[in-house]
Amino acid sequence: MPSKVEKWKDEVYGNEIREHLMEFAEKGWDAIPEDEHDAWFERFKWWGLYHQRSGQESYFMMRIGTPNGVIKPGQLEVIGEVAKEYATGPVDNPEFGEAYCDWTTRQSIQLHWIKLEDIPEIFEKLEAVGLGTQQACGDSWRNIVGCPVAGKDKHEHVDAWPVAEDLHETFKGNDDYANLPRKWKVAIAGCDEGCGQGDINDLAFEPAEKDGELGFNVRIGGGLSRKEPRLARDIDVWVPPEQAADVAHGMSALFREYGDREDRFNARIKFLMDEWGPEKMRSVLQEEFVEFELPTAGEDMRDQYSYNTGSQDGHNDHVGIHEQKDGNYYVGLNVLVGRMGADDVLELAELADEYGSGEVRLTQRQNIIVTDVPEENLDEFTSEPLLENYSPDPSPFMRGSIACTGTEYCSLSIVETKNRQVRYARWLKDNVELPEDHKDFHIHLSGCTASCAQPQIADVSLRGMKTRKDGEPVEALDIGLGGGLGDDPRFADWVEMRVPADEVPGAIKNLVNNFKDAREGGETFRDFVEDRDEETLAEMVEPEETDYHDPYMHNTKMTWYPYAEDDDMQSSPAPTDGAGEPLPSDD
Repeated sequence: MPSKVEKWKDEVYGNEIREHLMEFAEKGWDAIPEDEHDAWFERFKWWGLYHQRSGQESYFMMRIGTPNGVIKPGQLEVIGEVAKEYATGPVDNPEFGEAYCDWTTRQSIQLHWIKLEDIPEIFEKLEAVGLGTQQACGDSWRNIVGCPVAGKDKHEHVDAWPVAEDLHETFKGNDDYANLPRKWKVAIAGCDEGCGQGDINDLAFEPAEKDGELGFNVRIGGGLSRKEPRLARDIDVWVPPEQAADVAHGMSALFREYGDREDRFNARIKFLMDEWGPEKMRSVLQEEFVEFELPTAGEDMRDQYSYNTGSQDGHNDHVGIHEQKDGNYYVGLNVLVGRMGADDVLELAELADEYGSGEVRLTQRQNIIVTDVPEENLDEFTSEPLLENYSPDPSPFMRGSIACTGTEYCSLSIVETKNRQVRYARWLKDNVELPEDHKDFHIHLSGCTASCAQPQIADVSLRGMKTRKDGEPVEALDIGLGGGLGDDPRFADWVEMRVPADEVPGAIKNLVNNFKDAREGGETFRDFVEDRDEETLAEMVEPEETDYHDPYMHNTKMTWYPYAEDDDMQSSPAPTDGAGEPLPSDD
């Protein structure tokens, strides 16, 4: 039997949702029948809207898709304006203020506290500059990710940006691919650094050469969720750039027809790959979904990959000042946990226009890049006061920090994340010293097992849990070590479970000190972890209380907003009307 979500989608799904969304926006929150909330909230995802969690009824998170992380000239200003005008909630975040943008691990943008009644105006402003929310969420093609400096990078073999743009234009809004069994995540990269992170995507195009021609090898079935991570597997297919859309069509059609629509937990291509294996996946693709003969795989370039490898050589991220192939430069700015205040977004838009071409790009490490900066503008640009907070040369603990949305807005999360990881990074910067040869050290904090912060591919992986301390329930984190990608990708080993959140910084300090004492020669942290068993690593973690103070130890999942002075559910102003005023009680 199809799942209840499949039944909802059979009734209304895809582009047609927009008409209903506009009707609800005109009439207001109360127009959505209470017994149909779950169905409509599931459908709204197709247009980039997630209803926020309990206690925040009538407010939505809005996700804006930016394929390959490319934000064209003029678009960043509009994003900042929309954030400032429409994404201000009933209470400020103590770290980030009243309105902000979140840059995500899929090179997208998330805004919070969006009211249903404002959606038509927001759509109009975004679409006027070529932006949109279509399929930013939902059971369809998600935002296409890839090397954020495609077309500009000195290290690329193939310019993947035209391919990513073609895939975006071909499959966004395409009714034939509007209703898939679950989300469909695609990565494409043409550089020798692997920054598309194809290994953790459903469909990955990675640079490869065949018979003297450059194109892409195809890998299928990566993903991190459900405590069941998978690395994408080679299906022995090479494709030239001009046929990438044909293979992408075939693979997503295969998933549409054969993906599990009865059990949403199993409705991902990685589980179909488990069942079929690469050979059958290739043969079904060839026989049923592609009209031309698929070439066998070419010579891939994975052995040159450096992005998120822990190697301490090459590109572990895009932070810093880097020369483009046209002689200009791109400047990668560190945005701690991916969150930037709306006023800062607007200021950065002005600086990008003044010192570059006005174009910026988002990375999968929640950072932002200003492109096309002439060499003569570099000193003046990097001396701007804004860059004191968004540095191109940050501490390894600052540049390595990633965090998901957490209990601030997400109903799935178990713990508070964004503000906590900010506090962790600052404490570690002041109290922990990495070896001099380690400029990159990645710490990812995910609020639950959904893995939105990609914890399994970090040096230190943190995953939200609960435990008891001194007889009281507190927020806690599982600790994993040694994850990363590259030509030899591996997932983190989970070595310590349910560590009280205020003891995690001490655990990381002890770990780093033990690593410095026990490493051999120039051993990297990732190699160090790989060469030791879990019991030995667990002994090196040593959770410990320090002078670090964590104000979020209580169960933030049970609050209406973790940072409100009165955060219990009864204090919530929700639901509210279009002006943000509390609606009358039904009593």
